[in-house]
Parts: sequence; C-alpha cells; structure tokens
Amino acid sequence: MAQVEVELPDELEDLEVCCKEGRAAKCVRRYRIRIDRELYEVSVTYMTGRQLLELAGKCDIAKWKIFQKLRGEMKEVGLTEEVSFTTPGVEKFKTLPLDQTEGSR
Repeated sequence: MAQVEVELPDELEDLEVCCKEGRAAKCVRRYRIRIDRELYEVSVTYMTGRQLLELAGKCDIAKWKIFQKLRGEMKEVGLTEEVSFTTPGVEKFKTLPLDQTEGSR
C-alpha cells in the first residue's frame, strides 16, 4: 500500500482565537495552545493527556490531572485520551494537583 504525504499549510492556529471566532482550527503545521497560563507552540494536530501534562512540565503525572476547556465547560482528559486541536470549541487546558486538600492543620 502506497503511503500518501499531505502537505499542510505552514500556518499557526491559535486555539483561543479560533474559539473566540466561533470556528474550528484548520488543519495546519503548528498550533498555539494554552496550558494554565503558559502558551506553547506544537507541531502536531493532537496530543494525549500524558503529553499535555509533560509539555506543561508536570513530569510526575501520577500527581496531576489535566482538563480541557471545551465550549466553556471543563472536561477531564485521561492520560491516554487523545485531544484533537481541530475539534470545534477546544479553547485551552488547565492542570490540577491530585492531592488538593481542603484547609490545613
């Protein structure tokens, strides 16, 4: 079976801008995504929850959860779950530690 290579436009899509404009991100070479307060530029159309946590510097992934803001709602992303940046409504990502406690002694 022959492998077909598709040439993607050398453009940058900012997920927050796409969401504000009410459109899905185009399939391009680079995407700007926000995780917590930091912006990252990636060259893939999707990433797993594990990859997103690692990109954000949360290397001990057993201690963190990651959520995606999708059409204004927060949805947890599993470690092996793939998030496509071309899905309409994907806006940004947020990490939370698993060991959050209410108050302290």
